[in-house]
Amino acid sequence: MKQEEISELENMALRVREHIIRLSTDGGCFTGASLSCADLIVYLYTHFLNVGPDNFDAPDRDYLFLSKGHDVPALYGTFVELGWLEPERLRNHLKTNDTIYWHPNRNIPGIEFHSGSLGHLPSVAVGVAMDCKMRGLDNRIVVITGDGELNEGSVWEAILVANAYKLDNLLFIVDRNQFQANIRTEELIPLEPLAPKFEAFGWKARRVSGHSFVELDEALAEVPFADGRPSVLIADTIRGRGLPSIQERADRWFCNFTHEEVDALLEELHGVRRAEIESEALMVR
Repeated sequence: MKQEEISELENMALRVREHIIRLSTDGGCFTGASLSCADLIVYLYTHFLNVGPDNFDAPDRDYLFLSKGHDVPALYGTFVELGWLEPERLRNHLKTNDTIYWHPNRNIPGIEFHSGSLGHLPSVAVGVAMDCKMRGLDNRIVVITGDGELNEGSVWEAILVANAYKLDNLLFIVDRNQFQANIRTEELIPLEPLAPKFEAFGWKARRVSGHSFVELDEALAEVPFADGRPSVLIADTIRGRGLPSIQERADRWFCNFTHEEVDALLEELHGVRRAEIESEALMVR
């Protein structure tokens, strides 16, 4: 990957993070988790997935299921930067005149499936992958899961079924930001060693930095990682990436900042100064 291409991706991801920050007021959003997966979503839609306005309904399109649906500000921000969603619609966040809110909604073109309770989209994706296989199609079916989401038993049921049917058209990407809600994953239900767990269930696993476009490019160029086996990419990320004042803080999972704090956080994102945050830390379960 050339440096010019890397710079373009980094600049786009920066703009997506700006959108996320602007959505973190007037009701707020899941800021920290959205910032951790921004680079993943930007890379997937610009360099990996065969999907766009020209083929949203085509049977041979690729699919992305955002199973950790509370990261949808990163998805909306990416859609805006791609020209798929009007920028002004983000101002309708949480308003009754639009469908821009805390989880993906199929009323927005490009969204494949609603999400809500964690753990159900892996099974939906397995069904889509099986259907594509049965019809002889070459679609890629991608699921972005949270690491805390892996505590859901339904996720591992889907993992078992995917292996049983040799769904090598299926790719899980785990946003491994080390947090679930207001606690570190390893303090609640430890996940590590994570890659061997997937391997024991018949999957082929790889692990990269979820903030390195070079590593993402090199790894995803090899999908499927093994013929006849589902693939999983464990992407090590940082919750709150780009904002040192909230980065890796358990109490800044869901954020509802004042307008003044949003302005300060945008400056922090661009390296001007560290933001002083006084808004109440919200505990959302």
